[in-house]
Amino acid sequence: MRTTLDERDDPTIPPAQPHPRLHYKRFILKLSGEALCGTDGGFGINPEVMRATAAELAEVHALGVQIGIVVGGGNIFRGLKGASAGMDRAQSDFMGMLATVINALALQDALENAGVPTRVQTAIEIRQVAEPYIRRRAVRHLEKGRVVIFAAGTGNPYFSTDTAAALRAMEIHADALFKATKVEGVYDKDPNKFKGAKMVPRMSFDRFLADRIGVMDSTAVTLCRDNKMSIRVFKLTERGNVKRVVFGENVGTVIVEE
Repeated sequence: MRTTLDERDDPTIPPAQPHPRLHYKRFILKLSGEALCGTDGGFGINPEVMRATAAELAEVHALGVQIGIVVGGGNIFRGLKGASAGMDRAQSDFMGMLATVINALALQDALENAGVPTRVQTAIEIRQVAEPYIRRRAVRHLEKGRVVIFAAGTGNPYFSTDTAAALRAMEIHADALFKATKVEGVYDKDPNKFKGAKMVPRMSFDRFLADRIGVMDSTAVTLCRDNKMSIRVFKLTERGNVKRVVFGENVGTVIVEE
């Protein structure tokens, strides 16, 4: 059943009861815009990747998990790249925020096609296509079994969507922040440059920051460290990874306070 933005059109079926073995009952999933391009990278949205991602999230949603998603926009426009080309940084960052709204609407459509009631909330107002971000309303949507996609970052320039994901995770009292990437987890060195690179299954916030690991923005990691919010980094395109993570399996790399 497809849903609409109108509250009155919501299905009357109550949300699923949480599976008794769940390790995480509410999480924020950070999806990079580049991940929506597929393995070939490049530009735009790969429909097959979008459908596969929505199908996997639908399976996890059916377990009774409350899912919030923060989506990037790098597959359409990246603010830092625009700034490096001579654009005003604030202007280019706002363009990047609009790119995340495009991805959020596409993901919403894919999730609703998979039978998952979904809301998009934006940090900058675009009322014709999405709700404005209101924390208490977002939490209520989650409690009613709707997936909430948070778009437009924090609504402020100079902040990454990683930082937006960390912020939303704190605000909705998520159990953890998941970062879905193109690699298996966090490596001791760049796996694209060094053949002997090894994945690190567990890492402290301080080591992550000291080693300047580029998987996630340092501001986001600092925010998680200060608020004791664990981060799990894992590969998005490995089928079943999200489900394995919510059941507490040791997938990818966990970043925690030690």
